[in-house]
Amino acid sequence: MKSILSFIVALIFTTSAFAQQFVDKAVIEFEVSTNLKKTMSNDSWGEMMKDNLSDLKISYFNYTFADNKSIFKFDRWSPKTRIPKYLKDSDEENSWYFNFNTGMMNKQKQIGGTLFVTNDSIPKIEWKITNENREIAGYNCRKAVGKIMDDVYVFAFYTDDITISGGPVSISGLPGMILGLTIPRLYTSYIATKVDVTLVNAADIKPVAAKKTYNVKELKTIFEDKLKDWYSDGDDKEEVKRQKNMFLWNAFL
Repeated sequence: MKSILSFIVALIFTTSAFAQQFVDKAVIEFEVSTNLKKTMSNDSWGEMMKDNLSDLKISYFNYTFADNKSIFKFDRWSPKTRIPKYLKDSDEENSWYFNFNTGMMNKQKQIGGTLFVTNDSIPKIEWKITNENREIAGYNCRKAVGKIMDDVYVFAFYTDDITISGGPVSISGLPGMILGLTIPRLYTSYIATKVDVTLVNAADIKPVAAKKTYNVKELKTIFEDKLKDWYSDGDDKEEVKRQKNMFLWNAFL
């Protein structure tokens, strides 16, 4: 009887081990959706621009990871997106490389028509994990609430079935991969549409090489100076403040 019980217990543990297969390398496709009209100003120029834009800017990005390193970059536009080319260029050139082994990131972003490459440590985010769950791309995910840049809240759903502690753009630091992310103050969401464990090319996971790179502190100094010229004080001071904040939040996301 004792041997039979031992066999049953061993069988249960073996079955459980096979049932939960952890993913340590994959290509995850994300649908990125931004309500572009809500990000724009309410002045006469902004209102005129809105008439020529689709309600949502929708694109697809790939998050490729292996060996605890990742890169997040543009793949294609949704045919539903109707926006001018200059509003597309920045998304197409932006990339985020994270090396979780060393704790370092390499980020390329087009900001104000100029490409900036940042080398710095991976940002630390304050997270509070909740008991809410949902399924995304076939994975059971748990909700967490984070705070970035002092007062911007982000809402994430992560799965510990995918072992890397990553996520879209510069959001990371949970005990598993973020498959759903919403940033209300930027009117933007990121939702994983599929996870492919067969297409990983580790050679694609590499930082951007640049003659000139910056750290986050240096960029903040540059942008705070530029904001004085780019945004003048108008009649609607709250709107001017909102536009300045959104510029900075996007620049350092």
